[in-house]
Amino acid sequence: MRVAVLVVLSVLFLTVPAPATAEPSGPPPAVALWASPVGEPTVTRAFDAPSSPYGPGHRGVDLAGAPGAAVLAAGDGVVVFAGMVAGRPVVSIDHADGLRTTYEPVDPSVAAGQQVTRGSPIGTLLAGHPSCMAAACLHWGLRRGETYLDPLALLRPPRVRLLPMGRSVPRGRGPPPRP
Repeated sequence: MRVAVLVVLSVLFLTVPAPATAEPSGPPPAVALWASPVGEPTVTRAFDAPSSPYGPGHRGVDLAGAPGAAVLAAGDGVVVFAGMVAGRPVVSIDHADGLRTTYEPVDPSVAAGQQVTRGSPIGTLLAGHPSCMAAACLHWGLRRGETYLDPLALLRPPRVRLLPMGRSVPRGRGPPPRP
């Protein structure tokens, strides 16, 4: 009797397929929090931080594009403005951590109060940005509070610096804070 039970159990064990398990193929992919508002960006004018709140500078970057091209939200957020400023159409989006991105000249397809996700269309690019050498340029700005930041920093991978255990970065010697 014991032999018969062992034979039945052996047959069952050999004929029941083992559950499939996927072999890990490396670390999980990083989830991007930010994306370019115009696809692969070509900078026609770089960010130049103003020396004072009203000083000269370029408070964003100008990205080449085509008139009528879709302009995308750089990150998840809430549209806080979509309308005219000084005769130019502007869209502004508030994001986490006190960040605000602005896009102009954009014919908006969104309205204030609307939730947007990274990569979702917020309007179309219009020609006519002053000093643009391309058919059209998107002026893309970023600020935290009243401080203007380089929006291209959102697209760069974060810098990681490993230290031996028990050591810390001396004050003022570490990497600059991320926007």
